[in-house]
Amino acid sequence: MAEHTVKAFDEDITHLRGLITEMGGLAEVAIQESLDALVRGDEELAQKVVDGDKKLDALEMQVDKLAVRVIALRAPMADDLREVIAALKIAGVVERIGDYSKNIAKRVGSIEGRERFEPLTLLPAMAELASDMVHDVLTAYAARDANLAREVIAADAKVDAFYNSIFRNLVSHMVENPSTISSAAQLLFVARNIERIGDHATNVAEMVHFAATGVYPPDEDR
Repeated sequence: MAEHTVKAFDEDITHLRGLITEMGGLAEVAIQESLDALVRGDEELAQKVVDGDKKLDALEMQVDKLAVRVIALRAPMADDLREVIAALKIAGVVERIGDYSKNIAKRVGSIEGRERFEPLTLLPAMAELASDMVHDVLTAYAARDANLAREVIAADAKVDAFYNSIFRNLVSHMVENPSTISSAAQLLFVARNIERIGDHATNVAEMVHFAATGVYPPDEDR
């Protein structure tokens, strides 16, 4: 009976990890496609991102239900409990990352005169950094790799630097070209959403570090 219980718990954990990995993959694609749509003004692709967010929502619900069932039926302790709680929290954060991509996609039709905005050449690079953070932190989660989680936390400084540069550029652009204020404000919103994706990847990295080691990373890493 004990052996059966352990096997069932291991299967549940494997299922949880699989769901989280699937969510992470969808979130990465959503980030990339929302930026592709933004740069090209592709409203059809943007709508695909918006519609695809429902899949992330559904997967998060599956994680929630499975995690609650595992806690109720298996009564995990110590390391195992941390694993389940981490999965529960990470699913919520990854779902939120999908929401940020959806928000970016919704702005695609609101940008006029794309060729006038230098940040449109910077935003994809910023988004690639954020997407890499999401990819790496999910890799760290699957491998319980605390060191990789700390590398993800450190990478957030680069995303913040991108955001600060784009913010200054767009504010200057609005001052010099008042007619572009509406579109520039939408791009500021996009940059802020990408910056928040980096922040959320950092949050996941802290949870991964805790799940793997039992302690949160030191303050100097955060």
